[in-house]
Amino acid sequence: METTQRDELSSFLNVLPPVDFCCVYGSTLHPNNQDKSKMVDYILGVSDPMKWHSENLKMNSDHYASWMVHLGGARLITNVADKVGVGVHFNPFVNWNDRKLKYGVVRMHDLVQDILDWNRFYLSGRLQKPVHLLVDNLDIEGVNSVNKRAAISAALLLLPPKFTEEDLYAKICSLSYMGDLRMFFAEDTNKVNKIVKGQSDLFQSMYKPFLEECETKNLMRSSSAEASHTKLVQDSSLSATRSLVSSLPASVRSQMGKSLGEKKIVSETGRVTGEVCIGSREEAAKCMEKVMRRRVMVSSARQAVSGFMAAGAINATMYLSQKMRKAWNSRT
Repeated sequence: METTQRDELSSFLNVLPPVDFCCVYGSTLHPNNQDKSKMVDYILGVSDPMKWHSENLKMNSDHYASWMVHLGGARLITNVADKVGVGVHFNPFVNWNDRKLKYGVVRMHDLVQDILDWNRFYLSGRLQKPVHLLVDNLDIEGVNSVNKRAAISAALLLLPPKFTEEDLYAKICSLSYMGDLRMFFAEDTNKVNKIVKGQSDLFQSMYKPFLEECETKNLMRSSSAEASHTKLVQDSSLSATRSLVSSLPASVRSQMGKSLGEKKIVSETGRVTGEVCIGSREEAAKCMEKVMRRRVMVSSARQAVSGFMAAGAINATMYLSQKMRKAWNSRT
C-alpha cells in the first residue's frame, strides 16, 4: 500500500477513540482494482468495547440512530455483540472524506482467542486473507502466524495430492465461507476467486514462510512452475495427515476427537494431551470440514442477527439488499 493511501486511511482513526489494533481490507484496496467507489472495511481492536463505544457515541453521535443513544448506546451495542453475535459490532454506511466505510469493533482478548483457537472462526478467517495493518500495538501480526499456519494445514487436508499455488490460496480463502449462510443468497458466488486473483502477490508474500516450512517438514514440495501457476505436490500419507491435524487449533481437534476418537499422549514432562485417531486422510478431511462448516454457519447466523439488532432495521436491510444485489449479479 502506498504511503499516501495509508495516511488517508489512517486519518479516519483521528475522529475515533484510540485503538490497539486496526486493519483495513476490501476489494477497493486490491492492487489491480480501478473502482475506488466501493466500501473500505476496518477492524478495530480495543481493550474495553463498552468504554470505547461510550466515548465514540459522544464524539460521533450523528452516526448512530437516536433510539440507540436513548437505550443506553454503548451498553446495548456491547451486549448485543457479546451475547447475540460473535463479539464484533459493525457500524456500516459511514461516509467520510468521500469514502464509504464500515468498521467493526472487537475486544482485544476476543480477537486473540479467535486467532489462536478458531472458537468463533470469524475474524480469524478474515485475517487468513491479506489485510493492511494501520495500528498493531500488541503484535497481532505475530500472533496471527499461528492462524496462518493452521489455515495452510486445513487447506492441505482438503486438497488433492497435486494442486497449484493458486488452488491453495483459494482453499485457504474458502475456509471462512464454508457454511456461511450469506453465501446462499447474499454473497457473490465468485467472491473467493476474485479475492485470490485480485491479491495473488499479497497471498504469496503472506504465506511464503509457511510454504517453506511445509517443504522443510517434507509435507509438500514444488514440482514445476509455469508462469504464476506453481505446481505443488503434497505427502498424503497418514503420518503427514496426523502432522497437519496436529497444527489445527485445539478446539477443532477436540471436536474431531469426539467424532473420530481420541487417545491420550503423555509427554516426558508428564503433560497429558489428546491425539485424534485418524484411520484415513479422507475421513480426517471430511470430519474437519464438517466441524468448520458448522462453526462458520453458527457464527454467520449469530452475527447476522446481531447486526440487525445493533445497527437498526433500516441500516441492516440496506446492507443486506446491497449484498443480495451483488450476489444476484454474480449468478446472472
